[in-house]
Amino acid sequence: MLEKSTSLIKTDSDFISRGERCSGWLFLPEGTENPPIVIMGHGFAAEKTFRLPAFAQRFVENGMAVFMFDYRTFGPSGGEPRNYVNPFHHGQDWDAAISHVRQLDGIDTTRIALWGSSFAGGHVIYAAARHNDITAIVSQVPFVDGIASMIMAKPLDLLKATLAGIWDIVKTTVFKSPHYVKAVGKPGEFAVMNTEESWKGYTGLIPEDSTWENKVCAKVLLMVPLYSPLLKATKVRCPALVVAAEKDSLIPVKAVRWTAGRLKKGELLVLQCNHFEPYYGEWFEKIVAAETAFLLKCFKL
Repeated sequence: MLEKSTSLIKTDSDFISRGERCSGWLFLPEGTENPPIVIMGHGFAAEKTFRLPAFAQRFVENGMAVFMFDYRTFGPSGGEPRNYVNPFHHGQDWDAAISHVRQLDGIDTTRIALWGSSFAGGHVIYAAARHNDITAIVSQVPFVDGIASMIMAKPLDLLKATLAGIWDIVKTTVFKSPHYVKAVGKPGEFAVMNTEESWKGYTGLIPEDSTWENKVCAKVLLMVPLYSPLLKATKVRCPALVVAAEKDSLIPVKAVRWTAGRLKKGELLVLQCNHFEPYYGEWFEKIVAAETAFLLKCFKL
């Protein structure tokens, strides 16, 4: 399927990751030959329709191609069980997406940048550590260390999370059916994200016509402490822009600062916003402008 606007062309561009189809969209700037490309992936339990096209529009308007995708088990992508957030599987999907983009026609595959927000802000650090020929990364309000984020949670929620994760493993093993918990909830509800900013900030990203379900397999709650992108930061050779939110209630800004300091060519932009405000209004305008300028510099456009 091909869609056009006055400034870009969008085509479906799916790929295979570990035997499952991942849904991808390719955006091309009209009238630009062999543009560099930005590969984009979203955060925890999110889909590519959740405000990523707004960022893509700005990049394309500035002569860059964009490829964005949904992880396995989310959106139109294949895979079971549905809504299975697994950071290590996500890393495999990033590798497959990079391999797919390198085979595209009409793209300058020597200039590839990775853009990730929230959970994917950590994924792009891992991916760049694995792929030394990446031109640049943008890591927006990134998840950088599971332990650091867990410390911000309430003790009762941590206990519930542990029990839910264990029950998911047992239920999946015995009954072949996962145990789900809410991805996002209001304060006082048990959910992976339930801080004051979470409900309004996250649900505001979801398009009105979305079929997304507010659930994730609970075993991810046992994986989060094991996932620490900051440990790979020193292995990233390319320039990296890290955007941190001083008022982030989900990711400690101190951990983000430390991670940025470990990047050999890291640039840190700290703003007085919360975790979800980068997607909206004035904060979006400031952040997308900074990210665009950074990518233009790295791509030498």
